Amino acid sequence: MANEGEEVQQPQLVLADKLFLLKQKDVQDIDKVRFKEDVFNFVKEHDMVPLYETLVADSVLDMNRALLDSMRAKIDDELKKLDEKIADAEENLGESEVREAHLAKSLFFIRIGDKEKALEHLKITETKTVAVGQKMDLVFYTLQLGFFGMDFDLISKSIDKAKGLFEEGGDWERKNRLKVYEGLYCMSTRNFEKAATLFLDSISTFTTYELFPYDTFIFYTVLTSIITLDRVSLKQKVVDAPEILTVIEKIPHLKEFLDSLYGCQYKSFFSAFAGLTEQIKLDRYLHPHFRYYMREIRTVIYSQFLESYKSVTIEAMAKAFGVSVDFIDVELSRFIAAGKLHCKIDKVVGVLETNRPDAKNALYQATIKQGDFLLNRIQKLSRVIDL
Repeated sequence: MANEGEEVQQPQLVLADKLFLLKQKDVQDIDKVRFKEDVFNFVKEHDMVPLYETLVADSVLDMNRALLDSMRAKIDDELKKLDEKIADAEENLGESEVREAHLAKSLFFIRIGDKEKALEHLKITETKTVAVGQKMDLVFYTLQLGFFGMDFDLISKSIDKAKGLFEEGGDWERKNRLKVYEGLYCMSTRNFEKAATLFLDSISTFTTYELFPYDTFIFYTVLTSIITLDRVSLKQKVVDAPEILTVIEKIPHLKEFLDSLYGCQYKSFFSAFAGLTEQIKLDRYLHPHFRYYMREIRTVIYSQFLESYKSVTIEAMAKAFGVSVDFIDVELSRFIAAGKLHCKIDKVVGVLETNRPDAKNALYQATIKQGDFLLNRIQKLSRVIDL
């Protein structure tokens, strides 16, 4: 566990990233050899018996019986010492020392990767904790456990618990940290719009280095913002944001990706986009949504191009993007059929005609639907009252 305030990623989360990369086909074998060695050394150093047994069962690591017995012996010895400290604190010391002794045992189980016992002892530690801030720190430990194993149920419940604690009080620093945790959860569960909002709110107050470095945070912020913000908001909150401008050039292809999209430089956009695909595909949190994100970003860029025209030839659009006419034809046909683009293709003359929905009509239809819903609820309520 990294100490609070240190600008260091939580070691177990670094380990989780390497375990993820070990399973990816797009990672080169030479890199996998290095990752495998790193994983083995980390497991050995931290006596992570539960994880070691799992990795052996999954044929990721080889069984070493002597090593396993040695790690178990060290765990037993350490647990004995921790239990002695707890007993001593309960008999001879105050409430603060008792809490610290229980917390030490909780952190020990986190270190060795025993999730169930870690959660169990974090709950015990919570019963010994009075201060809201300290209770919040226990929730952060639980959230890190959740992100290690991508346990979204645990993460969701922990975020709700944290919000409940903040109703009792809590400082702004921890509240701001929670925004990043929740943003990461939203991004990991494909709620990119809320993720972007939470990330943008945290740009100037970011301190959650235990989750990921600041560069990675900016990477996530830009990616989620591009597919969820309108042009005006994107310009104000992302393109011109000083915090983003200071680090965006350190992230390969990201500045070109953002600038070309906003500047309507479509050929440059596709070039930068191709450079970013590997980073997105090999990100543990974004990987499950890779295909979805690819579709969404293409929807954004195609819609942006078509907004400038009432009609345009397929050939002109293909030229603007630096691709073939056949490619654009296939792409647009797929997006139109899925309802992602509001236009139609005239195959005879090779022209695209936009047919954007009327905003007032859409608002009218939404009002009717909401009115019908309200009437149905009132009718149900009246029947209940009559009973």
